[in-house]
Amino acid sequence: MAGVDCQILIIGCGISGVTAAKTLTDAGFNKVRILEATNRSGGRLLTGTLGTDIIDLGAAFIHGPSEENPVFRVARHYWLLSPEALTEENQSADVSERPPMVSNWFSCSGQRLSAKDMRPALIMYSQIMDDTSMCSSEEPQWTSVGHFMRSEAKRRAAEAWKDKDEATRNLLFSALSALFKVECCSNASNSMDDIDLAGFCTYENLKGLDCTIQGGFELVIKNLVSELPPGIVTYNRPVRCVHWNNTESSGSGVTVECEDGERIAADHVILTVPLGYLQKHHSTLFHPPLPPPKVHSIQNLGFGTCNKVFVEFDVPWWGPNCEIIYLVWKDEEDITDHVTDVKQRWIRKMSSFTVQEKSESHAHILCGWIAGREAEYMESLPEEEFKQSVTELIQRFTGNPAIVPKRILRTRWFSDPWTCGSYSYPAVGSSAQDMKSLIEPLPMEESKSQPLQVLFAGEATHTYFYSTVHGALLSGQREANRLIAHYSPKHLDQ
Repeated sequence: MAGVDCQILIIGCGISGVTAAKTLTDAGFNKVRILEATNRSGGRLLTGTLGTDIIDLGAAFIHGPSEENPVFRVARHYWLLSPEALTEENQSADVSERPPMVSNWFSCSGQRLSAKDMRPALIMYSQIMDDTSMCSSEEPQWTSVGHFMRSEAKRRAAEAWKDKDEATRNLLFSALSALFKVECCSNASNSMDDIDLAGFCTYENLKGLDCTIQGGFELVIKNLVSELPPGIVTYNRPVRCVHWNNTESSGSGVTVECEDGERIAADHVILTVPLGYLQKHHSTLFHPPLPPPKVHSIQNLGFGTCNKVFVEFDVPWWGPNCEIIYLVWKDEEDITDHVTDVKQRWIRKMSSFTVQEKSESHAHILCGWIAGREAEYMESLPEEEFKQSVTELIQRFTGNPAIVPKRILRTRWFSDPWTCGSYSYPAVGSSAQDMKSLIEPLPMEESKSQPLQVLFAGEATHTYFYSTVHGALLSGQREANRLIAHYSPKHLDQ
C-alpha cells in the first residue's frame, strides 16, 4: 500500500503512539503526525540517573521476555538485552511474573528474620495468587481479589499452620500483609479489595524471567523514534480539545485544537493518553462529549499509582546475594494491604525494596515500592520530611541508627499532569463490556458519519496485557492496523 493520502494525527508519543506511527508509515501512510505534550518521547518509559547510575523511573521490566513478547523482540533487535535474557532457559521459564528471588526479611523491631522461617508465608502467597485463575468461572463468592486472598489465607493457614505457636502464626500473617502490599504495587492499586476477581483473571502471563533494558527502558523508544520519518513528532504541543463528527466544519472528520490555539484538521486521530488522564479530562477533551457508554467505561476501569523510591548507600546492609528485601510490621497479623491513617502511617505501605543490578560505579542502590493513596500522599511531602521518613524506616528495620542513605530519589507519577498515575487495573464494578467500549472507535456503533474518526490505544485498552509495555505496544499496532485494513483495496472496493 503506497502513498495513502489521509491525514492521521496521533496524540501522545509513548510506546503505543510511536508504534502506531511506525506501523502506519511502514505501510505507506505519508501524512502521519504525532503531537506530544512534553519535551520528550516515551511517556511512562522514563530513564534517569541517581548520581552517575542509570535508573528507570517508569517501566523497568520486560514482563515475560520471550518470543511472544513484541517488546522483547524490539529490544533484541536493538541489542539492548543482556546475554542472560537471551538464553533459551530464561525465555522458557514459566514463573507467572513471580520469579524466584533471594530474599532478606526484617521486622519492625530491628531484627533480621530467617528467610527459611518466612518461607511458609511466601509459599502460601504464591499458591493463593496462582489459584485466583480457578475462581473466574465459578459462582462469585468473593467481592474482590483482596477478599479472595484474605479468605483463602485464613482458611489455608488454619490447617497448614495449626502446629505453629501463636507468635509464629502472627508473624507469618504479618509477612502476608507485606506480600499483599507488594501485590498492590504490581497492580498500582490502593488495595487488592479494589480489584475485580474476574477481570484480574483475564490477564495473561508470558513465559520468561523478567529482565531489564541495558542502559534504561527509554532506549527502546529512542531507537523506535529514530526510525520514524524526520519531523513527524511535534513536542511541547498539548491538545486542548478533539472536535469530532465535523463539529468544526473543516471538511475533515476531526479537528484537533491545541493549547496554543492551533487547529489541525485530520481524517483520523489515534489517542494514546493514559486512562488516568482520560478520567480527569474526558469532559473537556472531546466535543461533542463522549457517548455515555464510553464515559461509563472510562470511569469504571481502574487506574492507580505505583511510585518508586531509590535509595543509595555507601555500603550494603543486606546479604551479598539478596535480590529483594521485605519489611514486616509485627502488628499486621489481621492481613492488611493499606493503612487507615495515611498522613501518619503512609510509610508502612512501602514493604519491599528490590536490589538494583550492580553498575560500573559499584553503587549500592535499592528501589522501594509504594502504591495507592499512600504513594500519592508521599508525593506531597516536603523533600526533607520525605527523606527523613525513609531514613527512619531503614534505621528502624535494620536496628542500626548509623545507617544513613547517600542519596534518595522518589518518583511522582500521580502529580505528573500528563499521566495522573501509573497504570490500569480491572476495578471492582468494571466488566469486559467496559473494556470493549473503551477500545471502540468514535463514532461508536453504526453511524452515517465518517468512520474511525477517533481511535483509542494505550496499555489500558489491551484486554489481557493491560498495565504492561507490551500491551501498550500491541494496542498501538492494533489501531494502526485498523486504519490499514480500512484503506485496503478490498475494503475500499466494498
